[in-house]
Amino acid sequence: QVHLVESGGGLVQAGGSLRLSCAASGLTFNRYRMGWFRQAPGKEREFVARITIGGTTNYADSVKGRFTISRDNAKLTVYLQMNSLKPEDTAVYYCAAGFFGGLELAGYDYWGQGTQVTVST
Repeated sequence: QVHLVESGGGLVQAGGSLRLSCAASGLTFNRYRMGWFRQAPGKEREFVARITIGGTTNYADSVKGRFTISRDNAKLTVYLQMNSLKPEDTAVYYCAAGFFGGLELAGYDYWGQGTQVTVST
């Protein structure tokens, strides 16, 4: 059974930083593309970042230059380093694993339960 467990969310002031982690189990981690998505209240879930099995990364324009996705295959973990946080980054952040995972929700087979990130002014 596959599990993705996010951690590291919390409350931070604008301009601050957070590092999210997503620990995976029950899958061959180094064969999956990993993605981070977020969902703000009243909005649809949206793409944030993706990392391929080879380490290629992609970012939403809204986070480019501020967020960094990385993975540690030995630890079965994917990270999202978030710097220069803005109030509009407030959302529940989800990690996802997909053999064909791209820049949209489709293609991801497994999802975590989410972690709340709140950025205050």
